[in-house]
Amino acid sequence: MAHLGKRVVLIGTGFVGSSYAFALLNQGVTEELVLIDVNQEKAEGDAMDLNHGLPFSPSPTKIWFGDYRDCENADLVVITAGANQKPGETRLDLVHKNMKIFESIVSEVMKSGFNGIFLVATNPVDVLTYATWKFSGLPHERVIGSGTILDTARFRYLLGQYFQVDARNVHAYIIGEHGDTELPVWSHADIGGKAVTEFIRERKQYKQEDLETIFANVRDAAYHIIERKGATYYGIAMGLARLTKAILQNENSVLTVSAYLNGEYGHADIYIGVPAIVNRGGIREIVELKLSETEKAKFSHSATVLKNVLNPFFGNKAHPS
Repeated sequence: MAHLGKRVVLIGTGFVGSSYAFALLNQGVTEELVLIDVNQEKAEGDAMDLNHGLPFSPSPTKIWFGDYRDCENADLVVITAGANQKPGETRLDLVHKNMKIFESIVSEVMKSGFNGIFLVATNPVDVLTYATWKFSGLPHERVIGSGTILDTARFRYLLGQYFQVDARNVHAYIIGEHGDTELPVWSHADIGGKAVTEFIRERKQYKQEDLETIFANVRDAAYHIIERKGATYYGIAMGLARLTKAILQNENSVLTVSAYLNGEYGHADIYIGVPAIVNRGGIREIVELKLSETEKAKFSHSATVLKNVLNPFFGNKAHPS
């Protein structure tokens, strides 16, 4: 099919992928959307269903069920394919299943002549983003993981609820692994420029221990949702749509993505969730926050956990030139 404009190729039309496609259509984010899935009938059905919503969408979008050849002219390839997290499973438990799937997917995409940006959402996202970079041979700034974008959104939402403030006016980050070792950056959490710690000090109705509960609910949110409905997909789909917009519209937005560190935060050769400036070229730069000593130690622990998962697969092999 002839290339018309901004093209997003989505690989994987499961719960997350189809919710993301729906979010893109609702927000009119891209001009072309290609759906690829190992279950071809599912992808074809999704394309048909989405196309029937076009008369109600804010702008025209060409949507079709395609194959890896469509990646050649893609601006963005978004991977949501892979095994899902089951009740009781951690995100890191999925690594062996999904590493093999990713090696096959990424090599097929690269065979097409693709030279755009990869956006990875499959768990464990930090590990699989690193794998995508290795398998693709693309510059690291053009391989991005969804990282802690959803954790940060959950954090802002729960803080907003607690302090009775619109979540969009809460500025706070979750960084580290998208998983059990992630951490809140309390030293930089604020509402309208006023530190969250100041709110706690000044007003008796707020308590320090409540903040710890809020973070625990952020960290464990996926487990609670999976127990109730089997999977999480709306929140991450909205996060991926937000990221897609930041990339295609060259926004230079600060988002907590899984980005490659090369000395920032005292770590190198790892993908991990940190605030980064995202634009049409991918990751323009990492925003390096001045962390407290406790936060530094927790971040280092998170990075070490991820490196230990990666080592059996990649060791310390240098990236191919």
